[in-house]
Order: sequence, then C-alpha cells, then structure tokens
Amino acid sequence: MADDDNIEVDGDNHVNQEEPKGKRAAKHDDVGTADLEKVTDYVEEEEISSQSISDAMKVMSDRKAKEAHDRQIREKELAKVKINKEDVDLIENEMEISRVLAERKLREHKGNVVDALVELTN
Repeated sequence: MADDDNIEVDGDNHVNQEEPKGKRAAKHDDVGTADLEKVTDYVEEEEISSQSISDAMKVMSDRKAKEAHDRQIREKELAKVKINKEDVDLIENEMEISRVLAERKLREHKGNVVDALVELTN
C-alpha cells in the first residue's frame, strides 16, 4: 500500500499520487556525487602534491646552489682585477660612497675610473 502522505483524493474520487519531493531525491544524488568528488579530488591532490613538492624543492635547491656557485666564481674574477688606490680614493670622495662599494664598482669596470663614475651617476 502507498504511503498516506503521498496520496490525495480529490472531489471526483480520483486518487492522485504525489511524486516524492524533488529536494529529497536530488539531495541524495547531489550529496553522493559531491562526496565522491571530494574523495577523488583529495586522493589526486595527495598523489600530486607529495611528488610536486619534493620536485619543486629539488629544483629550488639546485637553482640556489647554482646561483651561489656563479656568485662565487664572479667574486673570484673580480678579486683578480687590479685597481689603483688613487682611483678608489677619487670615487670614494667624489661620490661620497663607502670604500668597499668604490672598489667593487671599479673592479666591475676592470679598473676604468670613467666607466665606474658614469655608472654611479646614472
């Protein structure tokens, strides 16, 4: 026998059976689908994220090591450049900068005072 909540009798003695409420039927479908998608999304993210994070960390570590190595090589090359003490004094006094920075700029320009001063003024 049908559920009494879903049956209506109208004035002509016709029995109309109501369809189950749409919200209830749709709710089960939507919730089940949404829950299933959450689970599959979570599993996919876990698989991707653990591998991706370790790969990204390795790439960043390799990049930083290469940059540090390149900087070290650059510093060795700059240290080999011969500069005059008078040129360092001139740049230091004229530009009102530290001696270390004056030496650095002079070394970067291979001891050329004019080029070092031009860069510092620009």
